Amino acid sequence: MRSIQLLFLFTTLSFFTSCVSTKSTLKNVDNSQIKPILSSNHFIITEMATDMKYGYDKDYPINIGFDNEKYGSNNIVYFFNALRGASGEYFTFKKIDNCCPFPSTRSKMGAGTLEIYEITFEKSKNTVQLYFNIFDKGKIMCPKGFSIKSF
Repeated sequence: MRSIQLLFLFTTLSFFTSCVSTKSTLKNVDNSQIKPILSSNHFIITEMATDMKYGYDKDYPINIGFDNEKYGSNNIVYFFNALRGASGEYFTFKKIDNCCPFPSTRSKMGAGTLEIYEITFEKSKNTVQLYFNIFDKGKIMCPKGFSIKSF
């Protein structure tokens, strides 16, 4: 019985510790960044990303962890509310998955995962996916393929 308990404990510990890398692959975390100004239900975004990887690559997510992690989805909505498609078109978005565990000192668990959102542009069947990090901070910019909404 004792050996079964030890085997179960070892298996459980191996599973949980193997899910998170000890070194982050995220390239654009900057926890010195300040939260964008919030106006009504959107962030004020003033800068266009120059790097095509911004948001589209799991190593260059949109780092939106300015508040406690429980508010991460609110920040994602504020982010999307500030944008339109490249030609000003509307779009819809939905969370489709989590992926890519990484260590984070800003998480209660000591690790985080990226959230993946699928964006569908009005009058188009084309979709894109953006990666979000709700645990760490970074410079908030408008990704390539989008435009900043005029208010």
